[in-house]
Parts: sequence; structure tokens; C-alpha cells
Amino acid sequence: MPELDFRSPRLYVDAPLRTGERIELDRNQSNYLGNVLRLAAGDTVLAFNGRDGEWRAEIGGRKRPDTLDVTTQTRAQDHLPDIACVFAPLKHARLDYMVQKAVEMGASRLQPVLTRFTQVSRVNGERMRANVIEAAEQCGIISLAEVADPVPLDRFLDGRDPARLLVFCDEAADVAGPVQALQAAGRANAGIDVLIGPEGGFAEEERALLTRQPSVLRLALGPRILRADTAAVAALALVQAVLGDWRGNA
Repeated sequence: MPELDFRSPRLYVDAPLRTGERIELDRNQSNYLGNVLRLAAGDTVLAFNGRDGEWRAEIGGRKRPDTLDVTTQTRAQDHLPDIACVFAPLKHARLDYMVQKAVEMGASRLQPVLTRFTQVSRVNGERMRANVIEAAEQCGIISLAEVADPVPLDRFLDGRDPARLLVFCDEAADVAGPVQALQAAGRANAGIDVLIGPEGGFAEEERALLTRQPSVLRLALGPRILRADTAAVAALALVQAVLGDWRGNA
């Protein structure tokens, strides 16, 4: 794991980052740096945009932070593992939690899917992206997970690459060793989709459709029923430990 600077505040900016670049801060960024973090001209932050790595930048401005002057790169751009968190949307607070934790776990794509028993049909994509950015700022992450628009489950399945491993987390599956099941699935070089169902579970016709998919692994997450947001964290931890980048260079 690279050595990280946990003491310096971090800020996402949607602007190119290179030596000598001056970035104009918007009102929210200025308020965050000046009123929340109590920073002023001459103080430094770590800036990232998800494309150009992480850079040290000096705050400029007279009465409040107005600009960032980019000086030196602190980390080169990295890449997230090709793991998508596919989930039935949840209500606001629990969806916020799921998004933040999926980002912390290293998911590279967040894909809401609408199922028969999905209780929330509308998803605020801007709020999801704000949670992605906040989690990245707080956890030293410099690659941003993609936020996809919600689609019906059958449409998602029709459009996905059949070579990708589909880890189908199913509370109705036989409880067995999930680590051994993932190990038996192989390396999943084409990427992994981790599917978490709605609070009401999958309908039988959905379960039948899922089990017919190519490269599918039906997985039980232990002997207890987990809430959907907890299940996402548990499933991503298992996948990252066995098939993802928690293995290091293995």
C-alpha cells in the first residue's frame, strides 16, 4: 500500500492538474476550505480530479479561499479493479451509506437496477456522485467510481458482457463457504459484477433468470439475513479478498 498523507485536507476539483495551473474555486469549495476547514491563503491541500493523480496545491485569495495554485504531484493516477457494485436502490440514508462503503471497498462502477420488489424507483444520480467524491476525499482515493443510470434488471443482464463473472448474492442459496466458492470461480479477468438484491429479495422468475446467466456464481453470505447495505459491504469484502486487489500482486 502506498504511503499516504492523512494529515493534509483533500479536495476534488473538476479541472486539469499540472504544475503551474491555477484553479478557480466555486462557492461551495471556497466555503468548505475557509469556513469548514478554517484554511486561508498560503495553506495547502491535496487536489485530485480522477484523471491526473494527486497534487499539492496552495490556496490563494484575500478574504476567503478563491484559487488553488498547483505545485507538485504527490501520487500518480491509479486504476480501480474492474468490480461493479450492482444493487437495487435503497432509501436515502442507506443508499448514501452503501455508495460510500462501495467506494471505500474499491468498486469502480455503481449500477442501480430495478427489480420486482425494489422499494425505491427513483435515484438521485447527483447525490450518488457527491457521495462518491466525499468518500474519495476522506479515504485517500484518487480514482472515482462511475455512477450509472438505473435500469431494469433484465435490461442490465441483456447488456452486460457475458465473460464477466456475475456474483449473485442470494439469501435463498445454500449456505456454504463463500471464500471457497469464489476461489473455485477463477481469476475473473474480464471483470466482476457483484449483484445485491432489494430488501424484499428476488422474485422467483428473477432468480431463475439470474441462474441461467453465463459465468454466474450464486453466493450465500452466511446463515443470517443481512440488510442490503450490509450485504454489499460483506460481498465486496469477500470479492476483493479472493479475486480483487486486496490480494496485492498475487
